[in-house]
Amino acid sequence: MFTERIALLQRHRREEPVSPGTTAQVHDRSAVCTLALARHLGHPVAPVLEAEVARITEAGYFSRRVFFVRPLGFLQPTPERRIRYEESLAFERIHETEYLRFGFEIVEVPAGPVTERAAAIDAHIRSWDDRPPPGRA
Repeated sequence: MFTERIALLQRHRREEPVSPGTTAQVHDRSAVCTLALARHLGHPVAPVLEAEVARITEAGYFSRRVFFVRPLGFLQPTPERRIRYEESLAFERIHETEYLRFGFEIVEVPAGPVTERAAAIDAHIRSWDDRPPPGRA
């Protein structure tokens, strides 16, 4: 199953060692995102995905703050991204619902140029004093 393979890949990436001196590690997606995808697609939630969600939400592998990069107002379809803009907004709501359900805090990153969004995320991370130890962000 597709979402099961994604969950296994995410676990593998989460468990990879980080470079010495790393103070923060940012992941594009987590198992909660994969759970949202399964719900959006109407797929059953595989046991490996359930276990990975439980692992990251209960063991503190990630900060409880999650960046939500808000939509730009359009979507460029690609062979991999075959979703309409309106559907992407519904998918975003499912993401947000799942993260909130597991007690994460949503950090809004407004629409804008990539450089501005990256700078905003960097500033947020630098301002936090409760970052988990390296390899657990």
